[in-house]
Amino acid sequence: MNAIEFHNVSFSYGGSFAIRNLSLTVGEGEFIAVLGHNGSGKSTLARLCNGLLEPDEGWIDIFSLSVGKRRNLFTIRKNVGIVFQNPDNQAVASIVEDDIAFGAENIGLAREEIGRRIDFALKAVGMEAYRHAACSRLSGGQKQRVAIAGVLALDPKVLILDEATAMLDPRGRREVMDIVTRLNREQGRTVVLITHFMEEALRADRAVVMNRGEIVMQGTPSDIFERHEELITYNLALPRIGCICEALKQGGLPVGATLDEEKLAEEIAQCLSRQND
Repeated sequence: MNAIEFHNVSFSYGGSFAIRNLSLTVGEGEFIAVLGHNGSGKSTLARLCNGLLEPDEGWIDIFSLSVGKRRNLFTIRKNVGIVFQNPDNQAVASIVEDDIAFGAENIGLAREEIGRRIDFALKAVGMEAYRHAACSRLSGGQKQRVAIAGVLALDPKVLILDEATAMLDPRGRREVMDIVTRLNREQGRTVVLITHFMEEALRADRAVVMNRGEIVMQGTPSDIFERHEELITYNLALPRIGCICEALKQGGLPVGATLDEEKLAEEIAQCLSRQND
């Protein structure tokens, strides 16, 4: 089954198109990364997925439920959880477990079920030891973990991260991405990662590049990053490992175009060994 289906969707803000005639299908359990410069339509795409915005044209289905029908919105929003950029803007309670419980309480779950979901969500993001901690005393990465836990407490089938690591330091970004990857690989949750950090896209099954509200490239991350000259035209760059490969080749070391760190290290060792023979 497809988790998300966009069919010729357009959306505008005051007459200016943010999404234009866009069609996209995301399979259940798939991990896709949506890339693009500021203003390319990435965040609008995220908000259209669970009915926070309604398309001007076209139609959207989430697990075969039409977003355009109001009677479906409650179910859709339970199944599609969004984590936004600033975790402070998502916090609604001062204590971690209360903050995680907020969404589950709002959909009317029994107290026992809410407790079970808090336990599950805390374990999923590795924050069991912070259950009774004050949210204000957490690091940025920890706050974003709590934001993810609050979404997981709703038990969504789809997890959308809308630039959710943009305000974190490298360690915090890595922690959040490790959690998201595990949720996809071990629990089969569909993940839509909206990011401008190209390294994060390497974890995805498929990468989608947007420009001016349209999809201009898509394929595996390796396929996309091999077309680095085309990426530059959309104000995007290779991930760091891709830049290293290019620099090595320009410096006379004939390594292949790889996005795997271990493979690159092996190729460097082999090239150096041949040069020393």
